[in-house]
Amino acid sequence: METWLKRIRPNANGWSQNGFILIMMLILMFTILLPLGELLIKAVSNKEGNFIGFANFAKYFSTPTLVTSLWNSIKVSLITTLVAVPLAFWFAYALERSGIRGKWFFRSVALLPLFAPSMLHGLALIYLFGNQGLVSTGFFGLLPEFRIQLYGQFGIVLSEILYTFPQAFLILSVAFASSDYRLYEAAETLGASKWRTFWTVTVPGTKFALISTVVVCFVLTFTDFGAPKVVGGQYNVLATDLFKQVIGQQNMQMGAAVGVLLLIPAVISFAIDRISQRKQSGWLSAKSLPYRIEANKTRDVLLFILCSMVSAVILSIILVAIYGSIVKVWPYNLQLSLSHYEGFLDGAGPFVNSLLISVGAAVIGSIVTFMFAYLIEKSNGHALLRNAAYLLSMLPLALPGLVLGLVYVFFFNNPNQPLHGLYGTIWIMIICNIVHYYSVSFLTVTSALKKLDSEFEAASETMNVPWYRTLVRVTLPMSLPCILEIFMYYFINSMVTVSAVIFLYAPDLKPAAVAIVNMEDSGDIAQAAAMSLLIILANLIMRSVVMLLSGKMRRRTEALLVKKDS
Repeated sequence: METWLKRIRPNANGWSQNGFILIMMLILMFTILLPLGELLIKAVSNKEGNFIGFANFAKYFSTPTLVTSLWNSIKVSLITTLVAVPLAFWFAYALERSGIRGKWFFRSVALLPLFAPSMLHGLALIYLFGNQGLVSTGFFGLLPEFRIQLYGQFGIVLSEILYTFPQAFLILSVAFASSDYRLYEAAETLGASKWRTFWTVTVPGTKFALISTVVVCFVLTFTDFGAPKVVGGQYNVLATDLFKQVIGQQNMQMGAAVGVLLLIPAVISFAIDRISQRKQSGWLSAKSLPYRIEANKTRDVLLFILCSMVSAVILSIILVAIYGSIVKVWPYNLQLSLSHYEGFLDGAGPFVNSLLISVGAAVIGSIVTFMFAYLIEKSNGHALLRNAAYLLSMLPLALPGLVLGLVYVFFFNNPNQPLHGLYGTIWIMIICNIVHYYSVSFLTVTSALKKLDSEFEAASETMNVPWYRTLVRVTLPMSLPCILEIFMYYFINSMVTVSAVIFLYAPDLKPAAVAIVNMEDSGDIAQAAAMSLLIILANLIMRSVVMLLSGKMRRRTEALLVKKDS
């Protein structure tokens, strides 16, 4: 009788976990699903709120300048992807499959653009190739017919390559590091040449990572706002069109239509990426062998030259931005001064605002993400609820930051909404940043939780221990390194993002990244560069602190395990 009752009546843990999952789904619905629905409604309505079907889209495609912006976005994204992916492929190959020296240096330099707002790359290019740039007035100044036309497609592509390169490098680096050496041994046994082995083993072994890299580079470029805003000139793309429609012309309906167009490639790319990742499972097994690097001097010399050239370009961008930020008046007064940094750390300025927003997003985001991932991965909640919550958790992956900011304007700026009071406060920007970067953090925590033995929860259930006690005493301490990683991820991305919050800030709560856009608009390039470098510094300090704490936690865990085994 007792066994039968246990089967038909959920225990207290099950009821409470189902309740928390329902609350979680409500939160995700109010922060993702309902705002997205508001965007779709706006896109098929007129200013009076009446349904007009696809009239806004028809108007968009009947306007030649707007259609040109769409094709410009596609062209820029394709060119950037075709350059950034091969470059990242060979850079990652050099660090994982060759014996070159200074790998730690090349890896550190390759990741530097991740800590900078995308506008910095454009600002540095202006210092180099602008009308008064170092290169333009130097080497190219002697040969004016060869002067680079920075403003427009060329400048956007250069900026986007710098912006997307580290993302592509990280994905491919992981793929190269997790290869099975037995395949290479088999190819060698069959007498395959090095070149044939590369095309029949190496490339197929990274094809899913390559698909993900192509998707990431294309979508990041297609939806980026910072680089086109700084070096785009009169070369319009969809992201700048959306900004002009909403901010410049207050045409919310056409802005919603452009937002939907921005959403389409992101959704398609997301679907392709998820399908490729599903097929990727099972590539490695417990019997897989790590790759063994063989000596090859010619290969190492060529790859070292490649890594040196790429690193030199990235470092030159950072160093030129530093130089431009400490020069009094470029290019007329080249005396060094820190005057452009004055006032950035005072009171509630943009830099301090960004620190508050980023810390808030990191703290709240880490807690919420871990709880939601735990409830989906480790709880005894109803399978249907958990699957629905997982699906909602994946939605932000297909939402570009600019679109997310726009849907928050439509949803939270409506006086009839119960959450209208959040609009115009710091909380709306914190929520937007959490949602924007939620899916990647959620997947990170889910992967970490999968590695923990499910026997912990089973033992607790057998002993009638409440699930939250097991969570606090067992799962949470073992997951602290992962939580620190997503804390850092939230903080760094919240510091550098501009697209997600460009529509949401109040005049007295302007974030640093948005301030950079305004400074560039008014011609204060040096101040914009100075603000960008402060963001890089803050992100590097945060990364160093998190890496230090994570290292200590891992060493302590390993010491406890060794002590237990002995």
